[in-house]
Amino acid sequence: MTNARPGTGEDLTPDLGPVQALARASARLAGRGIETAALDARILTLDLLGLSAVDLALRGEVPIGAEGAARLAQALTRREAGEPVARILGSWEFWGLPFRLSPATLVPRPDTETVVEAALALDLARDAPRRLLDLGTGSGCLLVALLAEWPRATGLGLDRSHEALLTARDNAVRNGVGARALFVQGDWGTALRGPFEVIVSNPPYIAAPAIAGLAEEVRVHDPRLALDGGADGLDAYRAILGQAPELLAPGGHLVVEMGFDQEGALHALAKQSALEVIGVRRDLAGHPRVAVLGHGRARAPDSSSF
Repeated sequence: MTNARPGTGEDLTPDLGPVQALARASARLAGRGIETAALDARILTLDLLGLSAVDLALRGEVPIGAEGAARLAQALTRREAGEPVARILGSWEFWGLPFRLSPATLVPRPDTETVVEAALALDLARDAPRRLLDLGTGSGCLLVALLAEWPRATGLGLDRSHEALLTARDNAVRNGVGARALFVQGDWGTALRGPFEVIVSNPPYIAAPAIAGLAEEVRVHDPRLALDGGADGLDAYRAILGQAPELLAPGGHLVVEMGFDQEGALHALAKQSALEVIGVRRDLAGHPRVAVLGHGRARAPDSSSF
């Protein structure tokens, strides 16, 4: 065994089996103080070597070869430098579906699946035709996930970034909903006409002064356009809640992700519009994460679950 310098890749040799390579990768990341070292190493090792968990168990001693060692070493160097695993791989899973990433898109996060859960909890008929709108679609994860759940729905994804729209279009096609999804560049709902039965959004909601204090993986590698919510983090909500009443169908719902401390602000903004917060859904950590809004007389079905 050689005395490798961290980051050089000399500890990953072609003769290693995947099990040994995984152990060394995990130890290497742990040595750099990465809290998720074991998980990160496993994801990178399996993906970059083209293995499943079953392959790891059955072919754990088959040499990874020069190409495999080089790919894994390069990925570990990037991870040691602070790049997130999802960015290294260029794709990530959301709602059980694969999504390609680009520099213009956020990495889909588990908390954002709460938006999908809240939309499905509206208890709309699964097979009924309906029109969806995703404001700030990014990778398209919200729109694609809902189209996958509602097979007769059609959807429109809007974003200010042309690059993000290209990524979203690719993700819709790869997940089999491309024929039911359209994508358009624009500034929130300014140039759109409804009606839409469901509008979803994960808008930028970080207050601009707070961005400098975010974790490096977010601050450096996520697009600022998708993070910066203005001086108080509420700019996007002001635009969306101002436009949504004209875009929603009668009885329609707006489902938006929010910061853990923004529930009160969403209620206040709703009072200034023709909408009402009719339900709030919490994320896995128990924080208020999603607000469901409707026209003043609307009520969310099964609101006790929010």
